[in-house]
Amino acid sequence: MEPDLHVADREKRTVALSSVLAAVFLTTFKLVVGLLTNSLGILSEAAHSGLDLVAALVTFLAVRVSGRPPDPQHHFGHGKVENLSALLETLLLLATCVWIIYEAVSRLFFRHVEVEASLWAFLVMGFSILVDIGRSRALGRVARKHNSQALEADALHFSTDIWSSSVVIVGLGLVRLADLLPRYRTWLLRADALAALVVAGIVIWISIQLGRRTVDALLDRAPEGLEERIRAAVGGVEHVRECGPLRLRMSGPTTFIEITVRVAPDIPAGLAHQVTTQVEEAVAPLCRPCDVIVHVEPLPAEDGLVGQVKAIAAEAGLAVHDLRVHRLADGYHVNLDLELSPSLSLEEAHGLTTAFEERLRARLPELAAIETHIEVAPALPNGPGEEVTADYQEIVQEVERVVAAQEGVTGCHDIRLRRVDGLLYASLHCLCPATVSMEQAHLCSTQIEGRLHEALPQVAHFLVHVEPE
Repeated sequence: MEPDLHVADREKRTVALSSVLAAVFLTTFKLVVGLLTNSLGILSEAAHSGLDLVAALVTFLAVRVSGRPPDPQHHFGHGKVENLSALLETLLLLATCVWIIYEAVSRLFFRHVEVEASLWAFLVMGFSILVDIGRSRALGRVARKHNSQALEADALHFSTDIWSSSVVIVGLGLVRLADLLPRYRTWLLRADALAALVVAGIVIWISIQLGRRTVDALLDRAPEGLEERIRAAVGGVEHVRECGPLRLRMSGPTTFIEITVRVAPDIPAGLAHQVTTQVEEAVAPLCRPCDVIVHVEPLPAEDGLVGQVKAIAAEAGLAVHDLRVHRLADGYHVNLDLELSPSLSLEEAHGLTTAFEERLRARLPELAAIETHIEVAPALPNGPGEEVTADYQEIVQEVERVVAAQEGVTGCHDIRLRRVDGLLYASLHCLCPATVSMEQAHLCSTQIEGRLHEALPQVAHFLVHVEPE
């Protein structure tokens, strides 16, 4: 990889230096001819080429500096120097526009300047077009090859010079027509200044384009559409279950990529390392050159999330039950019942619920949605209790009847009733086949509790214990 980087830096420096030499020649040539002909169009082009020379020098220096490797003070290298050079070029272009517009307006409305549309004027502009075509193509080719924003800015800049020079030639041609068409001489003599305004308009337009791209790069804006392409590529890597957080930033020609991928929790460490390598290989062709960092995380199991949610509730002093976790396309969805004190107002209960949900989202970012059902927590008896089973045999018989009607339950025993703080509390043991699943056993106990509450509303609470027969 290092030899490739050295070759790229050498090629970028060579094409940037050739642009500097071309700018020196064109600036000198246009300035001499512009002074001899007194053409504002050519002088504006000379000023434009002078700033091109400054921009080309800045680009050349930026390309040299950006190729330096990272050091203890610049961990991401020196690629941002290219972005800064593009910003400086934008400011120089805008400065050119200010001077051109000022001179053009002055000549159109306030003072008269004779323009000599000589053969030399046409030759210098025609030659300028040929040079700009050659160097814009050379710069563009190397910029695309090595993803250099500084060279791309220069290439785009010089491609607009082709059009602006063409406009100047048209303006000079109209000045020549003034001698042939005396009726329109007044207007045709203004064609040179009008051509200068057109040049300024072209420069302003390209400055806005360059400035927008430069600011985006300096503010670390992610390249358009790259995130979607990266996620699609990562999703196709074997053993990758999810593509988590993804961060992108540009520094000169290099794209820095940080990816979090999630794999099965029981995957071996060696295989996890292979997944990292495969992700890097899948992403690298999408943006060269790039620096890819892959972080591998175990995908949390649903039962693991249940335990974490309960632990977070316990930390907050809250009780939850009937907790369900479902994995959907956008992440994990949690449904739960939250027990709150009956003495709270609705506003207070809603505030506690919202705070609990926010804590869950902060601690468990993999949760896509949380749905909470607020329930009143059962009041805890405080006073002394007494055994009253013998006094309520009719309740015991009704309990036996309800249990006997429950499908999947073979019997019950040890039915007890207690009175605490004036309320009745009942407990009982139900027998189920030893081979029944825990899910079925829990469903039976829940159904029995519901039927007992319906049949015996005078009992405050039923505790149903299921055991194998």
